[in-house]
Amino acid sequence: MRVPFDWLKDFVDITKSPEEVADILTMVGLEVEAIEKKLDGDFVFEVNVTPNRPDCLSIIGIAREIATAMNLPLKHPEHYVKEKASDDGFKVEILNSNLCHRYAGRVIKGVKIAESPDWFKNRITKCGIRTINNIVDITNYVLMESGHPLHAFDLTTLKGKSIKVALAEEDCNIVTLDGIERKLPPDALLIWDAKNPVAIAGVMGGAETEVSDFTHDVFLESAYFEPTSVRRTSKALGLKSESSYRFERGTDIEALSNALDRAASLIQQVSGGMVYKKVDVYPKRFVPVIVNVRYDRVNKVLGTEIPDKEMVDIIKRLGITVDLHKDYFTVKPPAFRPDLTMESDIIEEIARIYGYQKIRTTIPKAVISGENSGGEHTYALRIKNIVRKAGFSEAINYSFMAGTDLDILHIPAEDRRHKAVSIKNPLKKESSLLRTTLIPSLLENFIYNFSRGIRDIRIFELSTVFEDIGRPLPLEIMCLAGVYYRERKPSLWKEEASGFYIVKGMIEDLFGDLHINGYVFSPSSEPFLHPGQSCEIRISGSSIGLLGAISPVVVDKLDLKVPRPEIVVFEIDFDRLISLIPASMEYSPIPKFPCIERDIAIIVDDKLSASDIENLIRAYPLELIEDVSIFDFYKGRNIPDEKKSLAFTVRYRSDSRTLTEAEVEEMHFNIVKYITAETGGKLRV
Repeated sequence: MRVPFDWLKDFVDITKSPEEVADILTMVGLEVEAIEKKLDGDFVFEVNVTPNRPDCLSIIGIAREIATAMNLPLKHPEHYVKEKASDDGFKVEILNSNLCHRYAGRVIKGVKIAESPDWFKNRITKCGIRTINNIVDITNYVLMESGHPLHAFDLTTLKGKSIKVALAEEDCNIVTLDGIERKLPPDALLIWDAKNPVAIAGVMGGAETEVSDFTHDVFLESAYFEPTSVRRTSKALGLKSESSYRFERGTDIEALSNALDRAASLIQQVSGGMVYKKVDVYPKRFVPVIVNVRYDRVNKVLGTEIPDKEMVDIIKRLGITVDLHKDYFTVKPPAFRPDLTMESDIIEEIARIYGYQKIRTTIPKAVISGENSGGEHTYALRIKNIVRKAGFSEAINYSFMAGTDLDILHIPAEDRRHKAVSIKNPLKKESSLLRTTLIPSLLENFIYNFSRGIRDIRIFELSTVFEDIGRPLPLEIMCLAGVYYRERKPSLWKEEASGFYIVKGMIEDLFGDLHINGYVFSPSSEPFLHPGQSCEIRISGSSIGLLGAISPVVVDKLDLKVPRPEIVVFEIDFDRLISLIPASMEYSPIPKFPCIERDIAIIVDDKLSASDIENLIRAYPLELIEDVSIFDFYKGRNIPDEKKSLAFTVRYRSDSRTLTEAEVEEMHFNIVKYITAETGGKLRV
């Protein structure tokens, strides 16, 4: 923003040099990026105003900062309006008070359109605004002076002596002041006369109602439009203006009436005319927030010893109302400071006006402890290292997804993963939801690498997913997920293990390293996984994750142009996983006596899972069964249809003696008899 130094001196009695004032502004948070010296001896500051400080997008706003920092009084511009008692019958109607909180205006008749006086043109030109005519120049002058945008309509072009503030209708167009016809989005807020739209609220006026050399009567507008509405419309139209720049950040709803009167007063002085009574519709009134600030909290946060009285004095100099109490004071930030909403905001105001250079630098204390916290962060590092050792590389993705990501995976609409949180202002349509699963992001990573010729892809991610549970904040779940792909190539040796079993082995190693027992892999019904190469990971009857190869239907949609690729994915609830890690370890001595192993090969129904049979063997009432493991699965020749062969190894051991062959044979015979009876299976010989 360009700020003439001489204009600042209208409101503050500045005795310091422009360079000194520039340093003061920079130290209070308004960086002066450049100082330009004019031929008339004036200086112009180029001030970088941060987005949270709309109050500083004006000459008075910058002057207020200087006055506060230098402890000088701030002078406000005087205005006097000689007005008629009538409003000339002009009517204003606000149909959407959520987007327009206040609308005021004045009818001014008998103005003389001419070129502005030189002093007037000089000031707004220094601010980077071109001059047009005295009426338009006055609206721009007050805009730069007060920070509040105004607009002047040619009164004779407004139909029906009325203004209506309402949303655009279907197929609504308007020719703006730049001469371009624009199709308006349906959520754009417009200013209408009795029949047609005459301006885009907060952005730009219409060409048909602009003030021209033939104008004699004007209607002067001063309003407050909701910042998000102006920003959305301005972005949709690709149209920026000095007005939209300020409305997007928030203007002073309480001061808009003064800005209107100031402009009406200048019009009377510069171009004559009769000013009519103000029309002011104010349906949604400003209610200040109340913030309690503790004296001791201020000094504790800043590391200072600022006296209570000095704190209060700083806040009052900023134009903020203060009520005093014993251990704290209460502030009511004015409408021009919408950025002040909490105690920390007020503390920051005190710090910058008190002077950051006065706050001494201290080195924070850090306590080093050798104790292992064993918390979530520690487990996260430990699990990441285990997965990395298996050859996986970590991926870090944004926490977004598109609704179509779940459709590609054929996840049904009633699935909880469709309970996604929508983002109000997404950067793109593909990032409109908070992700409920990590798998779509990892598949995107896979496709990105695959399309660049990489054929051995092992990536994982440990991150948060979100679920809309009908509360203000979503449910957050930390998940561990990964994707595995390796292209099969001719080799000197034959690699028997498929990708599914390689990833399954990695997960088993992970559980073993974390000392988690009792897990089982049971058939999965996930729609995006291959029915014969997928499973749920369950512990104590509860599912904590999934593992499997992507189904051929989903793979076809990825368009990889590779025959029958095997892409394996897994996803595990990290929070549930770490809750299963034992708090303490219990060690057992190395067995003194040898074990004896016997095998069982049984033909059973295809629908019966290996884990069910394994659990039956483990549950057999015999303490000498030390371990059970599956080592073979077969379907095909010599096996009836809808049947399969499963082979298990049973390990027997006694803690007190060496078992004999005879007693092991008897125990094993009884277990085989028990299993065939329970499963309806037949021993395979």
